[in-house]
Amino acid sequence: MSNRSESKTLPAQEQRAQTAPKSIATGLLLATFGAIAFSGKAIIVKLAYRYGVDAVTLIMYRMLFALPIFAVMAWWASRGKAALTRKDWLGVLWLGFTGYYLASFLDFAGLAYISASLERLILYLNPTLVLLLGLVLYRRRISAPQIMGMAISYSGVVLVFGHEITLLGPDAAWGALLVFLSAVSYALYLVYSGEMVKRLGALRLVGLATTVACLFCLLQFVLLRPLSAAAVAPEVIWLSVLNATLCTAAPVLMVMMAIERIGASLAAQTGMVGPMSTILMGVLILGEPFTAWVAAGTVLVIAGIFVFSRAGKA
Repeated sequence: MSNRSESKTLPAQEQRAQTAPKSIATGLLLATFGAIAFSGKAIIVKLAYRYGVDAVTLIMYRMLFALPIFAVMAWWASRGKAALTRKDWLGVLWLGFTGYYLASFLDFAGLAYISASLERLILYLNPTLVLLLGLVLYRRRISAPQIMGMAISYSGVVLVFGHEITLLGPDAAWGALLVFLSAVSYALYLVYSGEMVKRLGALRLVGLATTVACLFCLLQFVLLRPLSAAAVAPEVIWLSVLNATLCTAAPVLMVMMAIERIGASLAAQTGMVGPMSTILMGVLILGEPFTAWVAAGTVLVIAGIFVFSRAGKA
């Protein structure tokens, strides 16, 4: 009996052992491609600005093309689930406003003044902002190694910013402030979304919140711009389609599938390729200069976030 039972269970064990590495490899690939696709957003925005479009119009087109995708995502994740309460809808509206509408608009606006490389490095500080908000709002403790990691990463941003402001002048300060506020806005989303993720599920919440954000962006355009402002160069339309699909909807799904396979921690570490891919694409596609200042700042930011993340696990 025991021999027969062992012979039945052994193939199943071997199958799990064989599929586990495949699942990890797939998760790492998904996390890597998701991080690179997210990073491509800044490149596309910078390319679109060359055709004379402004941030309000550009983000309107991005969200217009992304709206059907996120609406379907919200519908799919809501099948068979309980209807949202009034409190849930208020939470979705708040998270959609802070996490996707305001953060995206401030980011788009800031990219009109600074390089894609500096933008990505500022946004990469997001985990530290989440911790600082936790300290302010919930009085959560910060360890000494976390403070050290934050100091290293922020010094890297200051290094790149200091070099860029000498080239671009006061505009760089304004652009960096807008992108930093974008990171703060998204950090607020992360801080307040934890409870709703448990209640609604990640895919449902993302689908609903991003759908709300799309509607905010469309409403913003209607209120602030004449309809004639929608007449833009064909290149802006195609870049917006690419932004909505390849750099918005696709990476959201890829990162979520990666987290299912390898966990949030490893997926976040894989996301370190994001700043490097943005800098590389900025140099190759946009012709942005790659200087020793940018290289040193990038190393400091990535090293600081690595130290910060390891300290958080400890």
